Amino acid sequence: MIFPPLEPQIVWPVAALSTAGILAKPFGLAEAWWAVLGAVVLLVTGQLALADVAHAVGKGGGVYLFLIGMMLASELARTTGLFDWIAAKAVGMSHGSPTRLFCLVYAVGIVVTTFMSNDATAVVLTPAVLAAARAARLERPLPHLFACALIANAASFVLPVSNPANLVVFAGNMPSLTHWFRLFLLPSAIAIVVTFAALYLSQRRDLQRPMDDRVDVPALSVDAKLVAIGIVVMGVVLVSASALKIDLGWPTCIAGIATLVAVWSRSRAPALTAMRELSWGVLPLVAGLFVLVEALSKIGVPERLAQLLEQMNAASPALAVWGAGVGTALVANVANNLPAGLLAGATMAASHASQGVTAATLIGINLGPNLSVTGSLATVLWLTALRREGVVVGAGQFLKVGVLVMPVALVLCLLIL
Repeated sequence: MIFPPLEPQIVWPVAALSTAGILAKPFGLAEAWWAVLGAVVLLVTGQLALADVAHAVGKGGGVYLFLIGMMLASELARTTGLFDWIAAKAVGMSHGSPTRLFCLVYAVGIVVTTFMSNDATAVVLTPAVLAAARAARLERPLPHLFACALIANAASFVLPVSNPANLVVFAGNMPSLTHWFRLFLLPSAIAIVVTFAALYLSQRRDLQRPMDDRVDVPALSVDAKLVAIGIVVMGVVLVSASALKIDLGWPTCIAGIATLVAVWSRSRAPALTAMRELSWGVLPLVAGLFVLVEALSKIGVPERLAQLLEQMNAASPALAVWGAGVGTALVANVANNLPAGLLAGATMAASHASQGVTAATLIGINLGPNLSVTGSLATVLWLTALRREGVVVGAGQFLKVGVLVMPVALVLCLLIL
């Protein structure tokens, strides 16, 4: 049977049901299953040809490599005991104060997100923070874990490298670093400060719970030191690649593999464990999302959004800025900010958007995901890291915090524009 290609009445329900499956995970199936299922349905119903699917999956090549490098670094840090060492040090520096530990986590999250990306904060920092919470016998570690997730998005537009979605939105028109700071330095500072204040106020009761500061600091093994060096080198490589406008995928992956080889050369057990326990399911999830976006692009969604933006800009440039910022923030929560960034990039190119509209779009892509668990790939990785350690954070639980944190930060940042 031959199906008419690219029928919106088929593409839209498939995209919507796949997104709902990713959000709700019916039957206990992981997010990746629903993204891949949506892609398969589009293929077998003739909405996309095999070549279209292959092309869409291929677009994510840099993202897959980036994630593999980051996840390798994280798993190696866990299996060599680096996270345990960092956790014990952090608890000691907190001197028995959950609030001081919370501030420390937030500050480290700013640095990691700025120079290594929001995904690194989710993948590398979250397990270390959870280890610290357990070492300190924190009764309620959620404020510290929420800090990892929310700063990963709030600080994700300090630099272009702070979020791979930044590169997608600007596509081939990435501004210089000086111009970037002129556009985003003040909004980034506002986002970081407002997110901290809102999160602290919403979690202050739990931050008054007692914690143990008498934690033995384990010896730092040679393997752990190698991983620490590898993570630092990875950060330097990422910043350098961003400055040179080089795709971040290969450099990150190579740095991760080099760290794996260094550990393997000394002791194979932690290296094998790291490779075996890598969260491989994230890769098909991202691939499925790229296919869903390809289908939406082929039915003309970017062009229609571009027309809407042009109409809003003709009515009022300020309306276009607010529409772009708020609209992309909401879309990111429905479809995840990586595919939303792809659509946004195509829309910006089709509409020849002004600098203000493009900046508002990028802010929406970065800050919007602090509303829900499906908003960004970083938050999905954060959830994955928690699940592996037996910690479950529900969508409603995250939303209760996100609805207090995200809207205020987004509105204030857009006001600056």
